[in-house]
Amino acid sequence: MTKSDPKIDLLNDMRLRSAAGGGPKRVEKQHQGNKLTAYERLDLLLDPGSFREIDAFVVQRERNFGMDDPSKQFLGDSVVTGWGTINGRLVYVYSQDFTVMGGSLSEVHAEKICKIMDMAMKNGAPIIGLNDSGGARIQEGVVSLGGFASVFLQNTLASGVVPQLSVIMGPCAGGAVYSPAITDFIFMVKDTSYMFVTGPDVVRAVTHEDVSFEDLGGAMTHNAISGVSHVAANTEEDALFLLRELLGYLPQNNMEDPPFEPTKDDPLRTEEKLNSIVPDDPSKPYDVKDVIRLIVDEGRFFEIHEHFAQNIVVGFARLGGHSVGIIANQPQVLAGVLDIKASEKAARFIRFCDAFNIPILTLEDVPGFMPGTDQEHAGIIRSGAKLLYAYCEATVPKITVVTRKAYGGAYCVMNSKHIRSDLNLAWPTAELAVMGPDGAVNIIFRRELAEADDPDARKAELVQDYRERFASPYVAAARGYIDDVIVPSETRPILINALEMLQNKRDSNPPRKHGNIPL
Repeated sequence: MTKSDPKIDLLNDMRLRSAAGGGPKRVEKQHQGNKLTAYERLDLLLDPGSFREIDAFVVQRERNFGMDDPSKQFLGDSVVTGWGTINGRLVYVYSQDFTVMGGSLSEVHAEKICKIMDMAMKNGAPIIGLNDSGGARIQEGVVSLGGFASVFLQNTLASGVVPQLSVIMGPCAGGAVYSPAITDFIFMVKDTSYMFVTGPDVVRAVTHEDVSFEDLGGAMTHNAISGVSHVAANTEEDALFLLRELLGYLPQNNMEDPPFEPTKDDPLRTEEKLNSIVPDDPSKPYDVKDVIRLIVDEGRFFEIHEHFAQNIVVGFARLGGHSVGIIANQPQVLAGVLDIKASEKAARFIRFCDAFNIPILTLEDVPGFMPGTDQEHAGIIRSGAKLLYAYCEATVPKITVVTRKAYGGAYCVMNSKHIRSDLNLAWPTAELAVMGPDGAVNIIFRRELAEADDPDARKAELVQDYRERFASPYVAAARGYIDDVIVPSETRPILINALEMLQNKRDSNPPRKHGNIPL
């Protein structure tokens, strides 16, 4: 019989204590709230057996307010950190442990997160944070607040260097919200995750509003109303599965290209449905998501911000195995018009794609910017400028397909040839003009129509003439603003060929510290 080694026995005992978190009772309470523990979440997120933990023996340092009690000295404190793989690719992770003092952030908690983020940046791999915390550890006062600020700085320095993904799996309140807010994508779980700067009790005391946790900062509130969150999942398991799927479209860091995934979907596949998908009546809607699914590999489209600003659609897909970011006006919602929320949603997505070398495909059918005092007073000019800035600044391959309307300033903003788009295509149904033919005729021929014997008949003639002389895609093509007018059914093979042609594209912006985007 092998003699046991006391030192190894002590090590194994300490590992078990660290993995136990806050103990069986707190773990049971976590499960009763339909929530997994920090380790259970990592087991689902990462490839089996790949997780390697560090700082499992760190303990909190505060000794005031009863914190010197041995029962408050939890090994590893309230966060689990380390690395592992997702589909064989290295990722760095931290998972807050709500069973240990409510997952509150202490000085050592922050140090553990900053250490793993620093490793991620040096080694060029994504950072994934699983958030489940009651906020700053009150007993540590300003030391805890300083820890938060240190994490925020690391988030900012890592932005655009490695992908940063956050999953909110419980409360995330006060200063804690700003770390995920700086990251690239936020996932939330319906009914069990919340984000807010101040909770319902404070809101009630200050503004006298009576609001629930869910209405104030629940998953659907932030996915549909505020736009703070990008993906809403029904369960924690769903959220982690979706995160794994999203990561498949992203590169490891800003120096690499996105992963190529071979597909059995024929790159020369044509779709006859596309030839008739745009209605003859320019006022009738169609679902641009149908267009996207008919074009991309195997019809798979990972939508971002599905419930927010639905008049524009953004997300990831593949064309010929290559990852692409797609921005598309949605005629089914507000006719695809650009408003404040849609402009900011698309601008941020474009900047992410550009930071991580993901080509951008724009499907354009836009009647213009949303009119009205509400939009003007809330800053539609500034928000529209954000979208324009993002497109202008982006140096990745950029392709635009005008499916129908491209009117006014929105034509310029939606990746037109004039702002460094690489390839601009149009379907025969495309109309490119300062405004729609109907509105243009009303202005240009106002007096003539007022004096006509049959104003309606004369207007119909003038509208048709304007459409042919100014709005036709061939007018723009004659000036080189449109590189080609294509048969809609051939869109997929043409786009795949274009991406292959552009795969070695190199472009740059003038030397500078950074631009001044109109925030």
